[in-house]
Amino acid sequence: MANKVWRWGMVGCGNVTERKSGPAYQQAIGSDLVAVCSRRADKAEDYARRHGVTRSHAGLDDLLADKTVDAVYVATPPASHPEIARRVAAAGKPCCIEKPLANTSAEAMLIADEFASRNLPLFVSFYRRSLPRFRQLTDWINDGRIGAVRHIHWSLTRAPNAADLGGADNWRTDPAHAPGGYFDDLACHGLDLFDQLLGPLDGAHGQALHQHQLYKAPSGFAASWQHANGSTGSGLWNFAAAGREDQVRILGSHGEIRFSVFEDEPVILEAAGETDSRLIANPDPVQLPHVQAMVNHLNGKAPHPAIAANALRTVRAIDAIRGASD
Repeated sequence: MANKVWRWGMVGCGNVTERKSGPAYQQAIGSDLVAVCSRRADKAEDYARRHGVTRSHAGLDDLLADKTVDAVYVATPPASHPEIARRVAAAGKPCCIEKPLANTSAEAMLIADEFASRNLPLFVSFYRRSLPRFRQLTDWINDGRIGAVRHIHWSLTRAPNAADLGGADNWRTDPAHAPGGYFDDLACHGLDLFDQLLGPLDGAHGQALHQHQLYKAPSGFAASWQHANGSTGSGLWNFAAAGREDQVRILGSHGEIRFSVFEDEPVILEAAGETDSRLIANPDPVQLPHVQAMVNHLNGKAPHPAIAANALRTVRAIDAIRGASD
């Protein structure tokens, strides 16, 4: 198995697959994207033609029956994950599911159990765990550059976009598909990353509020939590603000680290009266290190950092933070 080429079938072909993920499954060493399926056969055919994928299928059953598919990448919205995951697990194939793993911790646990009961690998597309710019933060923390970590805080704000203002259909703001709206889609990236940087995240609680009437999902959130290393955490996420901000501060006993979760900005260390600022570019495609790490894991090499056990903690935190919105 050490040199096996893993042939992936992809479920869904939305925007995330165009640049971020689909090409990564084609470019990683020991990986090949051989099939794609969609509820719309024409959409799957178009994606396969444009990206040089050998086969397209009109539905999941056909993709799972394709004997050339060794593993499955699920690139659909989270409300669809439980049913798709159940069928992938029943087919006996390793799987990677787009984040968040599911819309609730109960659903996420059911998904994890489906794969665990069959001893099948289950990965989640928290690809920031594998990016070089965030590995630099891990090195600074582990090397004690800011001393003992005391607290982490994240502020993420966005103004309503044109689709929000125009009332366009958007699964990210429909509680039936994303109970926390944009919070579910975006906050999970940072919370999962913090879980990696500072140790397992626990004890989360928070508030979710409707601060405008542009869509049914809540738009304002505030939270606190703690990490296994003894540090505390807090965050605010607001999608009804006037401006855009994405700033994380990790406070230590002898310095601090600042960075952005989503923006291509330098990671900054300030300690002992000196500043170390590094602009570390993301790879293109951005999920390439994540996919390469999955292939390595499947071939019995280094374990992948974004597995179901970690993703379950993130879903539990999201559940606790959004709570019952007003």
